[in-house]
Amino acid sequence: MPDKKIIAIIGATGAQGGGVVNGILNDPNGGFIPRAITRNINSDKAKALSSKGVEVVQADADDVESLKNAFKGAYGAFCVTNYWEYLSPEREIAQAKNLAEAAKDAKISHAVWSTLEDSREWIPLDDNRMPTLMDNYKVPHFDAKGESNKFFKDAGVPTTFMIAAFYWDNFIYFGMGPQKGPDGKLAITFPMDDKKLAGIGASDIGKCAYGIFKAGNKYIGQTVGVAGGQLTGDEMAEAFSKALGKEVHYNAVPPEVYRSFGFPAADDIGNMFQFHRDFQKDHLAVRDVERTKSLYPDLKSFDQWLEQNKSKIPLE
Repeated sequence: MPDKKIIAIIGATGAQGGGVVNGILNDPNGGFIPRAITRNINSDKAKALSSKGVEVVQADADDVESLKNAFKGAYGAFCVTNYWEYLSPEREIAQAKNLAEAAKDAKISHAVWSTLEDSREWIPLDDNRMPTLMDNYKVPHFDAKGESNKFFKDAGVPTTFMIAAFYWDNFIYFGMGPQKGPDGKLAITFPMDDKKLAGIGASDIGKCAYGIFKAGNKYIGQTVGVAGGQLTGDEMAEAFSKALGKEVHYNAVPPEVYRSFGFPAADDIGNMFQFHRDFQKDHLAVRDVERTKSLYPDLKSFDQWLEQNKSKIPLE
C-alpha cells in the first residue's frame, strides 16, 4: 500500500525482528508495513511470513551491498546483530558498520539500532575488578554493540539507540532456568547478590521498537532502554515457585565462581552480571519499566511471561 511507510527489519525471523514484524501486522491502521530481511528466504519462518503477505528480502549483514538493496525505498530500518551466532565482537562490529552504511545509502529517515552499553566506559580494561576478555573487552557481547553506536552517529543516520534487558527467554534456551542441586532442590543461580536485574520477554523487545517508530521523531538521537520488570534473584525464585508449583531458590554466587562454570561464554555472561550488579543504578535507570509500557502497553511482566512460557522451561 503506497500510503504506508516501509520498515525494513533485520533478523525478521528472529526474536527481536520477529517482534517488530508482529507489532506492525497486529496494528493494521498504524501506517507502516514490514519488509522482512533474512539471509535465507526459503526457511520455514521466512515462508510463514511470506504467506501472511509480508515482503521478504534476502540480505546478509556481512554483505553491505545486499543491505543497501534491502533498505532501498524504506522509511525506517530496525537493525540488530546476533553476537551469539559467531561469538566474535569484531565480526559484530563489522556487521553494525555495514548496517549503518546501508541506512545512510538508503537515506533511512529513522533507524532503531538494538544496542547495549559499552561496559568499558564504566570499567576500563586496566581495571582488575573484572577480567579483560579477548584482549580488548570486559563484556564482549555488550561492548561490541556499544562501540558500534558511533557508526550510526558518524553516518548521520537519524537513530534511536534501543537498549534491551536480560532476556527471560534465557530461562528456556540458555540453560539458566531452575536446576536441581546436590540436595535435589531447584535453584536459579546468578552472581547478582541482592541486586535487581532488569528483564524482558524477547519478542516484546521488537514490539517496543515498533512503538519507537510509531512515536515519529520523538526518540531520534536518544538512548531508550526497555524492560518488563526489575527483580532480585529472590523475587524471580518466588515467581518461579508460584508458576511451577515447585519450590525454587535463588543461589547467589560470586562472579568469579560463575565465570568458572565452563559453559560457552561463561566468562562473558559472568562479567555481564557483575556489570549489572556493580553499576546497578545506571543499569536500572536506563531500563525504565513505565516508559517501556508507554511504547508497548501490552508489555508482559515476569509473572505474565512465566504463565505463558512455564511449560517450555526445562527443569533439571
